[in-house]
Parts: sequence; structure tokens; C-alpha cells
Amino acid sequence: MSKICGWLEGPKPAAARVADTAAGLERMAGRLGGLSSAGIQCRLGAGAAVAVRAQPGDTEVCKDGSLLLALAGRPTWSDDALCQRAAHTGMAQSLIHAWRERGPAMLGALQGGFALALVDSERGEALLAIDRVGTHELCYALRGTTLVFGANADAVTAHPAVRPDVDPQALYDYLYCHMVPAPATIYRDVFKLLPAQYVHVRGTSAQTGFYWSMPYADDSPDDYARYAREFRELLESSVRDATTSDQVGAFLSGGTDSSTVAGMMARIGGRGPDTYSIGFDAEEFDEMEFARITAKHFGCHPHEYYVTPSDVAEAIPKIAAIYDEPFGNASAVPTYFCARLAREDGRRLMLAGDGGDEIFGGNARYADQEVFERYGRVPGPLRALLGGILGNLPDALAVGVLRKARNYVNRASIQLPDRMEVFNHVEREGAANILPERLLRGIDPGRPLTFAREVYGRTQSQAMVNRMMHLDLKQTLADSDLRKVSRMCELADIEVRYPLLDERLMAFSAKLPADYKVRNGQLRWFFKDALKDFLPQATITKSKHGFGLPFGLWMKQDPVLSRMAAQALDALAQRGVVQPSFVQHLLERHRSEHASYYGVMIWVLMMLEHWLAAHPDARLDT
Repeated sequence: MSKICGWLEGPKPAAARVADTAAGLERMAGRLGGLSSAGIQCRLGAGAAVAVRAQPGDTEVCKDGSLLLALAGRPTWSDDALCQRAAHTGMAQSLIHAWRERGPAMLGALQGGFALALVDSERGEALLAIDRVGTHELCYALRGTTLVFGANADAVTAHPAVRPDVDPQALYDYLYCHMVPAPATIYRDVFKLLPAQYVHVRGTSAQTGFYWSMPYADDSPDDYARYAREFRELLESSVRDATTSDQVGAFLSGGTDSSTVAGMMARIGGRGPDTYSIGFDAEEFDEMEFARITAKHFGCHPHEYYVTPSDVAEAIPKIAAIYDEPFGNASAVPTYFCARLAREDGRRLMLAGDGGDEIFGGNARYADQEVFERYGRVPGPLRALLGGILGNLPDALAVGVLRKARNYVNRASIQLPDRMEVFNHVEREGAANILPERLLRGIDPGRPLTFAREVYGRTQSQAMVNRMMHLDLKQTLADSDLRKVSRMCELADIEVRYPLLDERLMAFSAKLPADYKVRNGQLRWFFKDALKDFLPQATITKSKHGFGLPFGLWMKQDPVLSRMAAQALDALAQRGVVQPSFVQHLLERHRSEHASYYGVMIWVLMMLEHWLAAHPDARLDT
């Protein structure tokens, strides 16, 4: 994936030299990462510089007077006039024209994956933006009149104006969310853009906004036959458009999304594609049976790999180091080995099925939360009565069905999206029992929920499932899953694309009636029903299964993983990031109670320590 970086400076001494500028830009670009075959293109100006690291043909860098442009990705215009201009002058010149003519409003006509920077040193003005889904990333920092930006936080902190000071609040957010949710980064006063967000900088001020949002329609007509025809056509065209290489393969977990992508590749190509699947010698986590069913159904050429505890131990330092921030999604491990298997097999491009759950209603919590939302439709006086009787029922009386009723009333009384975090490990343990006092000072324990409430409430839809999917597009997808897959493919040196996140499919899903997504507790009702004659029956009926890692179980069985985890948590305690007593409590609970549940937080803390070890420049003032 292509990546950009650069800066716009305010007034500086006349003695500043272009050679210094070039060296600084090269240092920043060197921290962008990317595929091994990617090259770097740069443009320098008076007090400004931009660079793009990308594959040939996947980048635009140009200079027009005092204006510099850096564009990563291959966006297109939805506006006919701008589309015609791009056909004659190229995308870069059409962007410059649109910027001068329309300003930030031009972003509403941009489609496809991209990261964009326009910097004008003469006017002291800049525009940064990323695509509607967040397939590309962009971080920035404003220090006085100096704007620094880059595809990752590592590139931003490579600029001398930005100190790599770790933000204690971001450490807390990471423990809470298992990643650092946008707009924050792990570094103090360094920010990252949300999907479809832009920042317009003029002098020392930065104005952020959103140029697009999911166009959910709450009053769509019930026209199943028309929707089904359009859906099949859009699926096929989105996969076809993503398949731009004859060295392409597909991730295949055996779930609905990856099976759909593999099946469409078979239909388009007239032969089954090469598919890549990961298994585990752990029954609750292994989905290889379903991947094999899909591969046989579509005549795929399957490639399989079973991840072992020794593989995990080998991968941990590599995975922690490649991220610009701590990243605690353990399914990065199987994703990496799957991508590596494909790369070793000669693939250059992989298609991934990510996104289907977040636009067609596939996450189990959508159905779970609907059960609790029914409580809100109970008349107010009756709710008050039930809350008074059941909500305050003492433990001695709360047995059997009464305990379930009390738990239901108490959870249902919590508003969304807060209700989804009632089992969050940090909420249950309490920040005061996890973090040392010196880190707790100045931390807002409610910030992760504040971020979630903003996204949940930003959509105009009143349908709960649409609001939850809108939140998941940001947190589950852009903050976590896309970063997981994209970065692991980068580590394996292979490109990845996401056909289910084609904007035509997203707009189509938004106009579907809400109950087409979750109907009577059935997830992805429309998606599965419309493909019931295409997908294997076992895929249609299988229960939701994540692409997880049995780390908690393996840690109990494998002495190497157990030792790695214990050493990492001890080192983190010595750094003053967590309390030693919490480390001992966590390890003991893992041994004696629930290995998988407590293994999740152990993994999150272990990856934080390995990230800190791989980023010695990160200033952790504890």
C-alpha cells in the first residue's frame, strides 16, 4: 500500500538549506514501511516537502508553484467534469484544479482508497484527508506553524519538531480497546484521521471535518427481488475490479465473507482461485473444516498451514515492531502466517473479505443488543418498577431465573454504546487496580467511551443496527481489522485489497432496510438469503466464528510462550506502566480460572512491552 509524508513550516531562517530538507524528508520516508519493491518520490518547496512511498503507478507527486501534492492510492472522481479533466491532465493536476476551485468541498467527489496531502507554503495552508473507509492511514501534528504528517506515527515523530512522548492517556486507551483508537495516537498531541475525515490547516489553526458519511436510509422500500439482483451484480463487479493481477490469491477462513470473495473469484476467472487458510490444533479455534468445504464447493486450489506455539513465539517481536503503535489484536498472528504462505507461493496480491460484517450486519453483538433494546420499549412506569425490584435484588435472593432477570435489567438499563463494554477487562478490574498512581493522574477513564459515543451518534439513522455498524466501521474495522490485515500483509511483503468495502457495495448496503441486516436474531439475513444458491449450505448455517488465536490455552501448555509472557509483563511492571500486583493477579487468574479470557489481557500487555522494546526512542515518562 502506498504511503505519504511531509511537512509545512512557518517562517524559518534564510540559511535553511534544501539539502537539510531532503535529508529530513528521506528520514521520514524511511519510517513509512511498505512493500520491498516500493520506491520513494519527493518534491521540495520553500518551507514544505512531500514524499510518497509506493509501487510504480500507484502514486502522484507534483509541484505547481508554491503548492505541493502527495497522493497515495488510486482514487477516482464521481464528478463528471473533474473526471474528464483527470483524463486529460492526470489525477494530480485535476486535484490541484479542484482544490483551487472548491477547497475542501472537493473531497466529496473523491472515491476509492487514498491518502492526500496538499500543502501551500506561500499561503501557509494545507489539506490532509483519507478515504471513506480508512484503508489508508494518515497521522499529523501541529507545532506552532509547523504541520508534520505521515502515514504512520513513526514517520511523524521522525521530524525534529515532534517529540515521541508517549501519552499516558493513550496507554490507558490501548489497554481498554487493545489498540489506540483514532483520533488519538500513542504519542502526545499526534493525531490520526478517522475514515472520511480531513484536516484543513491555516497558520496555527487546524479545522477537522467529515466530507462523507454512510447514507443510511431508515425508510427504504421492501423490494427484495430488486435488491438481490443488484447485490449479486455489485459483488461480482467489486471482486473483478479488485483482481488486477494474475498472481492473486484469497484469504479463506471458511466464513461468509472470505467464502463469498473466493466464490466470486472462481466465477469471474472461470476457475477456482488459489486460497490460503490457517488452522490451529485447538478445537474451539480451528475453522479449517469450513475452509475446505468452500474450497471444494468452488473448485479452489487450497493451501493450508497450521500455526504452532513456536510460530507464535517467533512472530511476536516481528509483529510488535512493524506497528507504529501498540497493537493487541492477536489474530494478527494467523493473518501474518497466511499472508506469508501466499507470498512464498508466488502471490503478489491477496483479496480479503473484511468489511462484510460491518456493512451487512454480521457481528453477534447486533443480535445480542437487540434483546436488551426491547427493554427500552417497555412503558416507563413498568420499567421503573422492574428496575426497583429486580435491579436491586440482593445476591442471596438472586438465584436461577431471578439472577438472570436482575442481570438483564441492569444491563438493559445501560445505554448504547456503553452497554457493549460491560465485560471489558479494564472496566471489570478498575483502572486504579491496573495502573500506578502516577499514570492515573491526568487520565480520563471515560475517554474510550467518549470516542465511541461520538461515532455512534454521528449517523442520522435511528436504527440500532445501523448505529452499531457505523461505530464498528470505525473501531472494529478501521482502527483494528484493516490495520491488522494491511500491516501483516506488509510484513509478509504482499499487497492486499478489500472488495467488500467497494463504495458501491457500501452505498447499496446503507439503503437496505435495517431488518435486512438482522432479522429475528439472524445475522446477515439478506446477505445469506441472497446467496443461498451460491455459497455452500454449511457456510450459510455456520455460527459466527472469529479468526482468533488460542494464545491463552497455549500459554498454559507451552513453556516458551509462558516464559515470554511472564518476562514481558514483569518488564512492563518494572517500567512503571502497570502495577506488579496486577501482573501477579492476572497470571494467577490465567492459571486457575479461565485461560482464554485472561489470556487476552496478557497478550495485550505482552505486545505493549514488545512494542516499547522495539521503539527505544519512544519517551515514556512514568
